[in-house]
Amino acid sequence: MKNEILLQLKNISVHYGGVKALDGVDVALDEGEIVALMGPNGAGKSTVLKALFGLAPIQAGKILWHEDSIEPIPHEIIQKGIAFVPQGRRVFTHLTVEENLEIGGFIVQDKKELKRRINEVMEMFPVLKQKRNAKSGTLSGGQQQMLALARGLMTDPKVLLLDEPSLGLAPKIVKEVFAKIKEINQNRKTAIMIVEHNIKSVLNIADRAYVLDKGKVVAQNTAKNITDSNILEKVFMGKMK
Repeated sequence: MKNEILLQLKNISVHYGGVKALDGVDVALDEGEIVALMGPNGAGKSTVLKALFGLAPIQAGKILWHEDSIEPIPHEIIQKGIAFVPQGRRVFTHLTVEENLEIGGFIVQDKKELKRRINEVMEMFPVLKQKRNAKSGTLSGGQQQMLALARGLMTDPKVLLLDEPSLGLAPKIVKEVFAKIKEINQNRKTAIMIVEHNIKSVLNIADRAYVLDKGKVVAQNTAKNITDSNILEKVFMGKMK
């Protein structure tokens, strides 16, 4: 049985001033899968996530959630079950690990439920459990990235949008971060759309991939077929016609 399509961009165009960041883009995310968005700088990858989350000006096209057209407004998108972890490990450095997680669960009204979620998330991230009361600014880069991921899970999302989770991390830590992303997908059945420059790492965990270039989707296929083709080489070498 085919999984349900959770989230779709249909013919989406986004312009910043005179620049076309996205030009008629179609992207879909099925229940429980990991989809990678790849391409060179300026291809429009991060803009896809921002459009989905209501952070980019959509000129044309529509966004579908469970096949119903929606207006992407950040707080409403969160209520629907979509979480966004932006680039750059944006943790609140002056707050403790636990306080960061509390902020992540701001839509949870019930204090007991909030506590339960914090404890559940900390079980997934033992390093955060150990540093529960530490100020987030004292964490290493890798630990801050784990905290950003954990905070994204506090709303118990069906979909997690990740923008460059490996940015600026050492190779060993990158491996840990990707292992954790795969674990979240498998254990929580969370569908994940991930923008990533670390091509080998992301294709290792992804089910499918989209390749973008100059605001357009130039290829989409299973991660294995994308790995086996020369499309990435063409795009990154600027040899696309």
